Amino acid sequence: MRIEKLTENMIRFAESKLDSTEYAGWCLAFIEDALEISNHIEIYGGDSAKESCEIYKDALRLGVPKRGAFVFYDCICLGPDGPVNWGHCGISLGDGRIIHAWDMVRIDDYREIEAMTAFSGDHPGYIGWVPIESVLYGNEISIQEIGQ
Repeated sequence: MRIEKLTENMIRFAESKLDSTEYAGWCLAFIEDALEISNHIEIYGGDSAKESCEIYKDALRLGVPKRGAFVFYDCICLGPDGPVNWGHCGISLGDGRIIHAWDMVRIDDYREIEAMTAFSGDHPGYIGWVPIESVLYGNEISIQEIGQ
């Protein structure tokens, strides 16, 4: 399966969830489900958006994210033991817009997400984006299998 097909399947799944509260507060589960369920694959990232960002840090890029990229933010959230940087994440639609799960699944400009306010009172801070190829690397599906 080619990267373009994986990307379009993922985005189509994500867009089918627009306005849904099913993933409220579960941004990482949302982007992973979009990729996995729509493509019948399994990926392994971190337990939070911030932890996943750390896993992919060698592939992290700045600027406007390309279509299908995983986009990451720092974001302080309220954990059971106090504030913790669990981060925030979404999927790039390729034109500066990000589809992500906040209070509901929504689309926002990747820079405007920084103006949003978390329950903790914190605002997400843009870290960067990771191409889907880097997310897939080392997982069940390899770049050779998808015909890069």
